Amino acid sequence: MAGWAASDIPDQSGRTALVTGASSGLGLRSAEALSAHGALVLLGCRNPDRAEAARAGVAAVATGPEPLVVPMDLADLASVRAAAERLAADVERIDLLLNNAGVMAPPLSRTADGFEMQFGTNHLGHFALTGLLLPTLLAAPEPRVVTTASNVHRQGKIRWDDPNWETGTYSRWAGYGQSKLANLLFAAELGRRAAAAGTALVSAAGHPGYAATNLGSSTTTGLGNPIVSGLARAAISIGNHTLAQSDAAGALPLLYAATAPGVASGDYYGPRLLGMRGAPVRAGVSAAAADLGSAQLLWDMSEKLTGVTYAWPGGTAEG
Repeated sequence: MAGWAASDIPDQSGRTALVTGASSGLGLRSAEALSAHGALVLLGCRNPDRAEAARAGVAAVATGPEPLVVPMDLADLASVRAAAERLAADVERIDLLLNNAGVMAPPLSRTADGFEMQFGTNHLGHFALTGLLLPTLLAAPEPRVVTTASNVHRQGKIRWDDPNWETGTYSRWAGYGQSKLANLLFAAELGRRAAAAGTALVSAAGHPGYAATNLGSSTTTGLGNPIVSGLARAAISIGNHTLAQSDAAGALPLLYAATAPGVASGDYYGPRLLGMRGAPVRAGVSAAAADLGSAQLLWDMSEKLTGVTYAWPGGTAEG
């Protein structure tokens, strides 16, 4: 995969790809690249105006079918269910699900279902979406699910007794780390269960390194002092312009996981240079992210919190 670039994406003609968080950043760049290589791209977006702007941009580079918008708010399980029902009715199969939407380090807030916003959006929303779409995914000959993680997973810990911060002093970065660790545990357990059920579904993950996106905008809100907020915004701006790679480059590990031949469940990709920038290579995970017992516990917790259970063929693939 040395020097792998978007131009190396195999022909995606005949494939249907759903990308969450597709209105900007990594999601939009991934949608553009997939559409430029012939895929039918479904843009999972929350904001209608931004979704239409994104759709127009993706359509401008499409070499296959026109992209379509799928209204979806990962912070609202009713919205997730509605989107999954619409997709099940409108498409025969989904070959690729790119679980990309997310929020990073906002002040404490809650989803429509009362979950801590980062855990609820970044993990639980995608857990529910993937489960609700499982029959549509398994209708594809070689379905693939790719989940966007982060280097910050290494600082993450799952708050088993209180994942939604009902008690204690909230830490926005601890919340983000928990959600990104959850993403990797989910990706690994999904792959394990897919194999145990005898399906062809591959579950991989990727991270963008240090990429210039608008994801960091929420990290400067709620800081109280306007001077501190201004300095934080300035620091992010300087970092984005001097150290970060582009969002298109940050999307490459995700696109490799999504399209390259030979990708297997459990694979994780990130940028080559110190995990921050450069072409995609295999990335390592923390010991916590590789813990099978934690992955199974998180799966059980996620089923209980979302009310979503996975309909594997023959009722197999239980923990």
